[in-house]
Formats: sequence, structure tokens, C-alpha cells
Amino acid sequence: MTNYIFDIDGTLTPSRMKINSNFESFFSNWIKDKQVYLVTGSDKDKTVEQIGENIWSNVTCVYQSCGNQVWKNTKLIKENSFFIDSRIKNTLDTYIEKSEWKFKFDNNFEQRVGLVNFSTIGRNCTQEMRDKYYKWDLKNREREKICEFINTNFSNIEASVGGQISIDIYERGKNKAQVLDDILGEVIFFGDRMEIGGNDYPLAKRLIQEKRKHKLHKVKNPYETWEILKKKY
Repeated sequence: MTNYIFDIDGTLTPSRMKINSNFESFFSNWIKDKQVYLVTGSDKDKTVEQIGENIWSNVTCVYQSCGNQVWKNTKLIKENSFFIDSRIKNTLDTYIEKSEWKFKFDNNFEQRVGLVNFSTIGRNCTQEMRDKYYKWDLKNREREKICEFINTNFSNIEASVGGQISIDIYERGKNKAQVLDDILGEVIFFGDRMEIGGNDYPLAKRLIQEKRKHKLHKVKNPYETWEILKKKY
């Protein structure tokens, strides 16, 4: 049987927002009798808030925190532990202080199961500021540069860009690609961050390296995902 893997932010929902109600209805029916896996950098509560309890409960498996917490049939079956040390925290504090983005909010570090989510702007920003930072970052590549520094200078951890305003930091190797340890056979993967440095990239890269039968759909938004599902699957 074919395995379908979906990122959430930017793929099934707008970043950190709720799924479109019509798409939710469609997707709830579409997942029936299919092997469907969700993999996201977010925690369980945020995911349920975005896609709804019905979808979250009825997919084959949900990989939260980039696969560092795993839920199957609404039961927790695995989780990894990870915390950043003072050296890494001090480095990231420096990035907050020196960031050329001037509008700062609280909650720059969010501890999740198996990873730390970091943003220079702060997760308590408004949606308007989130959108503005995202456009600014596309041009200035702040998050990409932070990830490059971490991945080059810290051998035990890695970082990737996710969502609109943040990066995910976790133990090296504990990225989204780890879900393929559990999922065997053909894979069709939908994600919006498959470029180098994006948090969907490790999963896409591993599929290619393993020469496993697969199909990658790098989407721009949830509406593109919806259209592909209606036309092809």
C-alpha cells in the first residue's frame, strides 16, 4: 500500500493557522482507507488546533516535533528528550540582540518534546508581524544563516527552517527523516520546505538517497495540496 506523508504548516494549513473548513471536510474523507502520516515541528496541542481532532485522530500516525514524539490511534508510543545547553542558548541570545529585524516580542525559545523552536522575532508576535517578518526573511535569509552557523559549528545538534518565523533545533539526526525508520514501502510526500535548510529537506533527501519508490510534491500553500489530491490521488 502507498504511504502518504504530509507536513502541516504551509502544506495542509496556512502557517500556524487553521485548515480551511472545506479542505478539512475533503481531507477527512480522503484519508479513509489510506496509510496517511503527518509530520510537523509543532506539538500535539498546536496540531489539533490547526487540523482538528477528527483528522488528528484518524490518520495512521502523527509525528510531532519532527518525529520526536509519535502518536498512533491517539496513544503516545514514543518520545525523545532534548534540551539546549548554555553555550547554544548564549549564541542564540546574541542573534536576538544583533538581529536587523527591529520588532521583538516574547517567547523566543519554545521547548517542545525532542526539540527547541527558536525565533528572533518571538512567537508572541501578531499574525500581521509574522507575515511581515516572513517577507523580510525571504529577502534577508536570517533564519537560513542561523541554521548554517549552527549546523557548521555544533557537531551534536542541527537546525532547520520551519514555518514563517522560526527554526527547529534538535539532536543531530533527529529530524523529519527519522519517520522513515517506521514507514516502509512507497512514499508520496507533500511539504513546503524541501529546499536545503528547510525542515522537510532531510525527509525528501533520504527518500532520494535510499532510491525508494517515491513522489515528492513541493507545494506553495495548502490550496495547491488540495488541487493535487483532487486531480492525482
